[in-house]
Amino acid sequence: MTFNVLSLFSGIGGLRRLDLGLERAGMTITGQVEIDPWCRSILARHWPEVPRHDDVRTAADWWGDRAAPDLVAGGFPCQPVSSAGKRLAQADSRWLWPAFAQVIRHLGPRLVLVENVPGLLVRGMGDVLGDLASLGYDAEWDCVPAAFVGAPHIRNRVWIVAYPQRSGRVGANGDQREHAAAWRAGWSRADDIGIFGQAGSQSCVLADAASARCETGTPGASRQARDGARRPGPDGLGSALADAAGPGSPDG
Repeated sequence: MTFNVLSLFSGIGGLRRLDLGLERAGMTITGQVEIDPWCRSILARHWPEVPRHDDVRTAADWWGDRAAPDLVAGGFPCQPVSSAGKRLAQADSRWLWPAFAQVIRHLGPRLVLVENVPGLLVRGMGDVLGDLASLGYDAEWDCVPAAFVGAPHIRNRVWIVAYPQRSGRVGANGDQREHAAAWRAGWSRADDIGIFGQAGSQSCVLADAASARCETGTPGASRQARDGARRPGPDGLGSALADAAGPGSPDG
């Protein structure tokens, strides 16, 4: 069975973004969105049959009435949230998560994959999770260093996987907007929160759009288990959880 992917912020498809890895995992790239002309020329060389567009902000209209992709994947610009920059987050003109969310809203894919730097966890994660929840998606995320897959450097990256909520449908309305607001409220003290789940430490967390809660492991985990779920990872950073009902977990 073909698993179709719409790639956003494609870069050159391999070194900068996800396309090459997803293709090696057996998926099929059926669309690419990249604003840089030189990068698009490289994409055209390696994926000559794949349609391309130059602006994620108009990508939903460009996609038109074609069948929705199985997966929308991409890493929106990290400069607004990176610790190496000015950390302006939503005040930075390069904050393009809203455009990413618009594509999800219009196309309603089965799955969403988001990549970014760890700074996203303290500068914008509430927006991302809140928007996904309002669109009817649950989400899981972890912080995976490149060294975990054999690279000779750390290079931590946050990976978010979102899928339709268990008790509804993609794009469901109703009280999902309230859940989005709850997520944003739970992450309002962004400067005081540090969440760095470590690959291999079972620290993956789950944002439940249906109940606006955050828990570890399988659905139904107790609140006590969630509250005590801060664990040190291999490098000592540990992991923390944010609960939509509260202000989030402070960095240790």
